[in-house]
Amino acid sequence: MPTTDLATALTDVRALLLDAGNLVRAVAAGRRRGLEPPAHERVEVRPVALRSGAHLQFLSRTGPVVGTRNVPLGEAAGAVDELLAQPHGNWHVETATETVQLRVTKRGEAQVHRAARGGAAPAGPQPHDRAKQRLVDPDDPVFAVLGAGGDKRRQVEAFVRQLAPLAPGVLAQAGPVVRAVDLGCGNAYLTFAAHRWLAREAGAGGRELRTVGVDVREDVLENGRRAAGAAGLVGLGFARGSIAAAEPFAPGERPDVVLALHACDTATDEALARAVRWGAPLVLAAPCCHRDVQRQIAAGGGRDPLVRHAILRERFADVLTDALRALVLQLLGYRVEVVEFIDSAHTPRNAMLRAVRTGSAPRAEHLAEFDGLCRAWGVQPALAAALAPELDAVRSALAEGPAGDREPQAAL
Repeated sequence: MPTTDLATALTDVRALLLDAGNLVRAVAAGRRRGLEPPAHERVEVRPVALRSGAHLQFLSRTGPVVGTRNVPLGEAAGAVDELLAQPHGNWHVETATETVQLRVTKRGEAQVHRAARGGAAPAGPQPHDRAKQRLVDPDDPVFAVLGAGGDKRRQVEAFVRQLAPLAPGVLAQAGPVVRAVDLGCGNAYLTFAAHRWLAREAGAGGRELRTVGVDVREDVLENGRRAAGAAGLVGLGFARGSIAAAEPFAPGERPDVVLALHACDTATDEALARAVRWGAPLVLAAPCCHRDVQRQIAAGGGRDPLVRHAILRERFADVLTDALRALVLQLLGYRVEVVEFIDSAHTPRNAMLRAVRTGSAPRAEHLAEFDGLCRAWGVQPALAAALAPELDAVRSALAEGPAGDREPQAAL
């Protein structure tokens, strides 16, 4: 991508920020190489309509600390200049007509990308106190217990919105106890959110919810137990163990919902394989760090221009890995969608695999697509290796011809 003078690019950003009638929002984040960190890790700017008139709102975050500053439009130029003087490494600006991405390079130049804007969020000052339809109350005490700031609360809301459309089908098929497991739960922000929301939905149908967060680190599990107690979350527990060997419930009890959120590299594959062998009706996985396939491509020489450069190889490996994962899940009886988990302004690791078990028969074209991709790029994905017996059975079934009168299970 061509570069331009940073001062010139920031002058253009300044004009966009001060055009409040066309501004939707802007986000400054990251830090420039070799400079002291900015005063705040992340600052979001948007025009708001308050009782005293139109303002620019500056929502800043540093760690769990969130601050808000509302500046009248007539005085906003000074506040905007102060923010532009901070050494943030990235700007994301949305206007009524376009999205502008600015990244500061190692040399202190600007790479600017402009694209037509999608989305329905209105431009110009919006009522600051307008009612928002939220699935998770931002004032829920669980956030205070976890020390979660505004950015983390938005991630939680975005995650629950991915879960919500599919949960009714799971609950309709579940027994009196609904079981959910978060494999590699870490600090468990999303474990808490999923449990809070699912417990409400299950309770409305007279069912009990049991959720278990699994991780290998006892310190994070103990923190989770303390926080669950402080937040009064009944039915939420934590268990120490690896993803590959996780047994969160009693023998014969399978989870209805399996979560694997930002499990690193092949840990996501271990979680998906575990979910398949449980026959879990619903799986949500937000992968992270697709290094396994990336290493295999690099070992193959990386001569194709798509993967010749490291940054392109990294991004292509992300896409290839998730495409292969989706095909494996489809071959093993799941309907799969790969969706955007949260806006890229929050995190570049924003893809999510949503898989619903339908029990449908494998399709020969999916197997041909999977094999073709593996041959073309010389890779053996970890998920396929983990589920080799199941995939061998699929190959045998397809080799024998159509599945005949096999009836798929009802889709959720």
